[in-house]
Amino acid sequence: MRQHRLSQIGLSRSLKLSQLLIFDRVMETGSILHAANEMRLTQPAVTKVIQELEASFQGALFARSNRGVVPTDLGRVVGRRVKSLLAEFRHMTEELDQFRFGEAGHVVVGTLISASAHLLPTAITHLKARAPNVLVTVREGPTAQLFPALATGELDIVVGRLPEVELPLSDAFPLTHHALFEDALAVVVGAGHELARAPNASLRDLAGMPWILPTVDSPLRLAVERMFRAAGLKLPEDLVESLSVLTNLGLLLDAPRVAVMPHVAAAQFVRCGLLRILEIRETGSFGTIGFSVRSGKTLSPACEAFIQCLREVGPT
Repeated sequence: MRQHRLSQIGLSRSLKLSQLLIFDRVMETGSILHAANEMRLTQPAVTKVIQELEASFQGALFARSNRGVVPTDLGRVVGRRVKSLLAEFRHMTEELDQFRFGEAGHVVVGTLISASAHLLPTAITHLKARAPNVLVTVREGPTAQLFPALATGELDIVVGRLPEVELPLSDAFPLTHHALFEDALAVVVGAGHELARAPNASLRDLAGMPWILPTVDSPLRLAVERMFRAAGLKLPEDLVESLSVLTNLGLLLDAPRVAVMPHVAAAQFVRCGLLRILEIRETGSFGTIGFSVRSGKTLSPACEAFIQCLREVGPT
């Protein structure tokens, strides 16, 4: 036991923040050369750091591939811990900045399509009105990418549709989910679409038209598939699969396509005169919109302020 504690102490003393930062960039880029270029170092310098870390951890952290390097099993374990350590270091830096300079800080927000059009921009606007020196960084992606990043501390909070309790994703990571409001599905077309002038239709009338649907790994896709099944219909054959709000909006404005999106997000584009919501009786519930944070972790003052703004704004 004493020898084990001594080895732990020796390891912690031998590690340097600069080494962990370099290791993290190699993990993210999958390439020693790309990591070196990003950090403005030479390739031999990065290689030397990785070799020093492998000596400290007594095992190989990366294996070479035809595309660069891939982490070993040991490398993946170390990688998860390094991300958490770097996140905690960022939080400490932000708290010190706030202590010294007043209302400042940094909140890194992961967002899903269900929050990116209305809820998130409105909450950020409220936050910046109260604390203009708080830096807000937004990263968009599917739940399968955002939740692991939240669990390791790369993100402070994820805003969007909450996973159903029965799905494995709901408790796959040590996260706490907070509900804000319920949202419905909306079937939409561009304001220039012929259906925009006569928005009453059935899902069966639209099934043969070109559609934009969410990607198969999206919770929104599951809701859409349930909608078609309930109507006794197969999915449309002419499909574009996309979770990009800007891409979908561009497609709807340029071509006679039909799409599905959360009602609150669709209403934002309707108010701007870009889209029209079709009155489709088969549309049902999209799910619960809310935010997720790491369980048992103290939130930064900036993140606490952002959550307060989320609670104050909602569907209008």
